[in-house]
Amino acid sequence: MNGRVFETGRRIRLADVDPTGRCRLDALVRHLQDIARDDAADSTMANPNNWVVRRTLVELHQAPKFEEWVDLATWCSGYGGRWAERRTQLHGDQGAHAEGCTIWVHVDGETGRPAALPEAFFDTWGASAGQRKISARTTLPSAWPEDVHDDPWPVRFADLDVLGHVNNAAQWMAVEEALDRAGVDREACRAELEHGPGVERATEVRLRWQAVDGGVDTWLTTDGVAGSVARVRPL
Repeated sequence: MNGRVFETGRRIRLADVDPTGRCRLDALVRHLQDIARDDAADSTMANPNNWVVRRTLVELHQAPKFEEWVDLATWCSGYGGRWAERRTQLHGDQGAHAEGCTIWVHVDGETGRPAALPEAFFDTWGASAGQRKISARTTLPSAWPEDVHDDPWPVRFADLDVLGHVNNAAQWMAVEEALDRAGVDREACRAELEHGPGVERATEVRLRWQAVDGGVDTWLTTDGVAGSVARVRPL
């Protein structure tokens, strides 16, 4: 591969796993989020944290296990006018294997609105991104069928990040909950989640979900609007 590849490693800890010792999807996505932040912090950009996640896709071939050491490598694989695509590979010393693809939107630090990619972006990631143009358009349906399960979803203080919003990784906890309620095997799956207007604590938050094709579809809604939408299917 041409261009910058950022690498790191870590061990899967107790807070990452479910009762079977499998690394949960929310914990896995948090590791993807952390390496992206570390790569940005190590870059030449003046405001490396001015990014928000639009969409995350994970192809999980074998989930990491408790105390497994995992190596991660990430790089920029494409861009648009105000966003970029990041791919991440995870391999563990006990066979764990996952491939992640995330769309990050570059935002203005003061207004929070999408902002054009600066020259420093291309100085750092231009070689790996090449000329591959990507779209930030969402593809999952924001409306849900009438017959889905509809459960309250209490937002905890620990779910909030420094912006006061429910953190991206924490929104995957609702996906894990739906998978458990549906009795779905998560060992090898393709999981994707798209962020809409977000999930706020001071609203009525509900988890709407249905079991479909050996997986689940979920809608985490605030005041009747989908704050995030997810889909999980077997590989």
